[in-house]
Amino acid sequence: MRGLAAPRSLCRVMKRIWAWMISGLVLLLATTAYAQGKVSFQVEGRSSGTVNSIELNGVTYVDVQRTARKLGAQVKLFATSKQAKITSKGFFAILTAPLDQIIVNGQYVSIPGQVVVRGGALMAPVDVFLLPAFQLAVNRYIDFKNNTLVVERRYNVELGSPQLHKGDSLLVFDAQKELEFTTDQPNPHTVVVTLKDAVIKREGYQRLHTDYIASAQVRQTRGDVELKVILGDRAKEWSFTPSSDGRLVFRAAAAKGEPVLTPAAKPASVLQAEPNPLSIAAAPEKAAVLQGEPSVLSEDDFEEMVLDAMDQTPVAAVPVAQQAPASAPATPAAPAVPVTPAAKPAPAITAEPHPLAITAHKKMRIVVDPGHGGKDPGAVRGKYREKDWNLAVGNELAKLLKKGDFEVKSTRDTDVFITLSDRSKIANTFKADLFVSVHVNSTTNAKANGFQVYFRSEKATDKEAAETAALENEAMQYEEVHYNFVDALLQSLAKNEYINESSKLAGYVKNAVYKQPGIGIAVDQQNAIRQANFYVLKGVQSPAILVEMGFISSQKDRGRLSQGAVQKKMAQGIYNGIVSYAKQEGWIK
Repeated sequence: MRGLAAPRSLCRVMKRIWAWMISGLVLLLATTAYAQGKVSFQVEGRSSGTVNSIELNGVTYVDVQRTARKLGAQVKLFATSKQAKITSKGFFAILTAPLDQIIVNGQYVSIPGQVVVRGGALMAPVDVFLLPAFQLAVNRYIDFKNNTLVVERRYNVELGSPQLHKGDSLLVFDAQKELEFTTDQPNPHTVVVTLKDAVIKREGYQRLHTDYIASAQVRQTRGDVELKVILGDRAKEWSFTPSSDGRLVFRAAAAKGEPVLTPAAKPASVLQAEPNPLSIAAAPEKAAVLQGEPSVLSEDDFEEMVLDAMDQTPVAAVPVAQQAPASAPATPAAPAVPVTPAAKPAPAITAEPHPLAITAHKKMRIVVDPGHGGKDPGAVRGKYREKDWNLAVGNELAKLLKKGDFEVKSTRDTDVFITLSDRSKIANTFKADLFVSVHVNSTTNAKANGFQVYFRSEKATDKEAAETAALENEAMQYEEVHYNFVDALLQSLAKNEYINESSKLAGYVKNAVYKQPGIGIAVDQQNAIRQANFYVLKGVQSPAILVEMGFISSQKDRGRLSQGAVQKKMAQGIYNGIVSYAKQEGWIK
């Protein structure tokens, strides 16, 4: 028996060695499964730096943040949820690791590989930046060739190479739409042609030194293109006319009466129909037509855009390979560019009516949202959990509102977990007129106490307000699907009308809680109304507030809020504030 012990012990040792070797090999393969590199930028024919890239399964990935910014878009990163939001005029996209789908203007779009995190950066397939909607939003044509992102201004006319003949010299423009033009000859040797509402691919100056054209300069002048030609010594006549193939030809010739030589059509110049900026959507009838001057908006302007045209229901994903190809010329010789429509369609984004001006129901609809719940306890101190107090006050508030003849819906009336996205969706599906989220505050500052009421704003009132928002936003960690709340976020991004109405509602609730006897929690008349960026308020299509009834971290507030009688008084105070607001807005008499 002892003789067998040694071999068995040796076997165990050998198995461990093999396990270590295999695990080491797996780790080595995992760390070398992608090759790091750089992707170059060529902007309007000039080198414009690089961004970090990797190769995964034959797909080129680029740093999302740096690439988006170099292309003129705005980008925000959310490290906790491993996501990025890319925005520009009429365009926004949500990228989430490790998903191989992204949300573009409210529609799900497949991409060639999963979004990944490498070296602290969010990396996505370069195809994301070739989407027609993105190119239109940043006012560029973008192509990816030879490990280079080739970026051109969104032009509609291009000057080709001069065509020189024995009896004349020609300058030929390829135009992607019918252009109006004017001509002028300020002196015998100079001709100026102005192409109206045109964008030239390349500005430039050429010394031709021919008998008919000495030099030519083409430049962009705001919304027009100007061609300035210095005639050669033997030029006796000139003309600027459309050719039979739709191009525009400047001709300088020796003598009158000579035929105009129409240049042969260049087969490499392919005219394509302009892709719909939202042709990436799977169902055209669901795509929102969000067009306008393609330029980059500020974050504030973008957040105020009305996106009512978008469908909340995700449609089937459309692979990038099946989308309308982006026209992005890689070389000046043979571009493939879309035809810009002669008449620009009116933007689909119209003025948003006041959110309370049109109602489809007679009674005010209110959603009561007791914060946290289920596996998400909220703030905790000893045996006390925020979710319990939120539920008790929320249920009492809902009961009072129903008695007050309001239409009421609660996001939860039991101890269950509700995602942030579902809270927003409940309110929007219910077509709520008001949204009231009930919470309890917490901080490391033991002296902090008192009632506060918040409404949504990108910028927090102060550091304390920002910390409060961060605390409440931590509920995202319990979400089982990445960035669920974004479905609602895409529908309504910070409309000013809602912010103004939310501010009013906050004022009425603050005053009513201050006047309500029996609560015993301080209400600072100067600082009780705060602003901060709460995700749960961001996706709601109605005036919305978030009530912080007190601080669970404060011994005084904790002692009061743990009492059932105080919880009922708190609900009564909030209810009174809602009633005052409803009366002021004409919902009730």
